Amino acid sequence: MSVIIKPVISEKANYLTDLRGTYSFLVNTKANKIQIKNAVEAAYGVKVSDVNTMVYAPKVSSKYTKKGLQVGKTNKLKKAVVKLAEGEVIDIFSA
Repeated sequence: MSVIIKPVISEKANYLTDLRGTYSFLVNTKANKIQIKNAVEAAYGVKVSDVNTMVYAPKVSSKYTKKGLQVGKTNKLKKAVVKLAEGEVIDIFSA
């Protein structure tokens, strides 16, 4: 099972990185905080001090077409916000 899917690159994520030293990652929905911590430490060679996770529910959308009501939904997502130890930095763009 691959724990880390990809880092989140957005204005808010970059702002939190500059302000608090936290990094955001999209992770596997079945991964727990210990697995996320070990995966980030192994992938980037840093010391993780704290991990917060949040699960985003799938979004359901519907539209009316000639063939009737079409319903679709997105996938469930889990996002992890990882705080590193003092002095640790991840260079996401080079990795």
